[in-house]
Amino acid sequence: MASEDVVGKTKGESAVSTIVNLAEEAKLAREEIKGPSHAILSICKSLIAGGVAGGVSRTAVAPLERLKILLQVQNPHNIKYSGTVQGLKYIWRTEGFRGLFKGNGTNCARIIPNSAVKFFSYEEAARGILWLYRQQPGNEDASLTPILRLGAGACAGIIAMSATYPMDMVRGRLTVQTERSPYQYRGMFHALSTVLREEGFRALYKGWLPSVIGVVPYVGLNFAVYESLKDWLIKSKPFGLIQDNELSVPTRLACGAAAGTVGQTVAYPLDVIRRRMQMVGWNNASSVITGDGRAKAPLEYAGMIDAFRKTVRYEGFGALYKGLVPNSVKVVPSIAIAFVTYETVKDVLGVEMRISE
Repeated sequence: MASEDVVGKTKGESAVSTIVNLAEEAKLAREEIKGPSHAILSICKSLIAGGVAGGVSRTAVAPLERLKILLQVQNPHNIKYSGTVQGLKYIWRTEGFRGLFKGNGTNCARIIPNSAVKFFSYEEAARGILWLYRQQPGNEDASLTPILRLGAGACAGIIAMSATYPMDMVRGRLTVQTERSPYQYRGMFHALSTVLREEGFRALYKGWLPSVIGVVPYVGLNFAVYESLKDWLIKSKPFGLIQDNELSVPTRLACGAAAGTVGQTVAYPLDVIRRRMQMVGWNNASSVITGDGRAKAPLEYAGMIDAFRKTVRYEGFGALYKGLVPNSVKVVPSIAIAFVTYETVKDVLGVEMRISE
């Protein structure tokens, strides 16, 4: 979410058929038609597909991701990045090609397990929510609604984000280090150990609350909008886009792009606050972190509400949307590539998504 992450984000072509056949799957499970080894293999393949999707999508937009974070937290008294094109040129000129991808290794190390857990958790959460919904009188044959999908997506996002949050926290700090700023961290493991030693365990979860809150609109809407668009296209077949109940790759990309745009726009202010809270307490962040509007000292936040209040008070409401342009440019291809890559890798690995004939 939050920023990113956030994120986020995601099932593909066979997701609907998986969920609507839940009753048949339960019947087959009771009859023990599928052995445990088959289930474990299927789970591993789903996790691999989700991990690859997250890694590929993030790497494709890594320069925009780094610029977004720099814009979110840069000191307003020392503006170095004033826009998307200017910011990318400045990074290239001062740090070279490698500077465009700074922090991407840590991001991939985080996003691969994050995406894997998120994709898999959504499938399991959707099954559970649909099962509970069908226990209500009159809902025995119900299928997932957008609201139920929102709940499943939010649950999946919170689980995945919480499991990997310390990696995201240090990734944010590694990303904003530049060639001219004092280096405190040499890599992900050094950053984790340094934060733990100097700031304590709780520091690894700075900004966690706005991240959790941001997961609901960001990840939840990503899933809900994507799946709902896909269902509508299959049922209505507008403009001849659907043939034989199959969505083409460009159509899937368009659905993923729409889902990503809606989610990131709603959750973006929470992502800005999350990043700023992550920087608090970092001794060598004075050249990067935002000032208080009067002095050039780093700003301290007592919590999420305090961070919102001080950001708006000293920098205006627009500060909550710093970095929105590069984020908008990156989130559309990032989410779209993640959706399509997930389905493609599952097909390559032979993940069995149908549970009944």
